[in-house]
Amino acid sequence: MEPIALEVRRDGEWAIIHRCTGCGTLRTNRIAGDDHVLTLLSLALRPIANPAFPLDSLGPSRRY
Repeated sequence: MEPIALEVRRDGEWAIIHRCTGCGTLRTNRIAGDDHVLTLLSLALRPIANPAFPLDSLGPSRRY
């Protein structure tokens, strides 16, 4: 199982989404108090660091 994302549930609880490297099945596990915070943060920021599509395709950037 490979961690691929985080989920925030309706009650505010966080869970790690894992994908089986053999069959591709997705499973979730609640985070635990002894989970490494920086590892969880890097997993949460993964979509921002590596978007699923090129951000240039959104059009010209605007500065506010």
